[in-house]
Amino acid sequence: MKTKDGYVIHEGCDHIFFVGFLGAGKSTLARNLGRLYRRHYVDTDRMAERLMQKSVRQCFEEDGEEAFRDAETAVLELLKEEKSLLVSCGGGIVERPENSGLMREMGVIVYLDGDLNDSLRQIQHPEKRPDLGSNARELYDHRRPLFKNVADYVIDIRDKSFDEVAEYAGCLLWAEGLL
Repeated sequence: MKTKDGYVIHEGCDHIFFVGFLGAGKSTLARNLGRLYRRHYVDTDRMAERLMQKSVRQCFEEDGEEAFRDAETAVLELLKEEKSLLVSCGGGIVERPENSGLMREMGVIVYLDGDLNDSLRQIQHPEKRPDLGSNARELYDHRRPLFKNVADYVIDIRDKSFDEVAEYAGCLLWAEGLL
């Protein structure tokens, strides 16, 4: 249903989840689309950090990856109580099929598909990325099919400026009645 000022009001849980490799621009896209379309945005990594009361890196180092993945799942469960969020997801959220299922239950999933080298150039603080290290190519090759498999929409971000990606994503999601 659209309001008189043209914005869509959805019933139930109707989040838009942005997934992709590290540095794909998920957080920036969710934040900018949120401002443009008057929708709240959240970042699952930041929410998991608040839940665990430590940074992602600290969690990986002190508690292990499994504990962080547990926190991601808990964050997704919390999102069931919200509606109409733009959700930037951590790069590894698709490691658990359970997480992919939760995202599907709550909305649509948009995969920002880019090259590894582009992603690595975009990462401003690689020291804060505990799962990156020397196995970046292996990690990218492992996760890319997981992203593709879960995605409702795939946006190719190769050779595009951030503005081009944002414009395309906004137009696509608006045309589909999701924004």
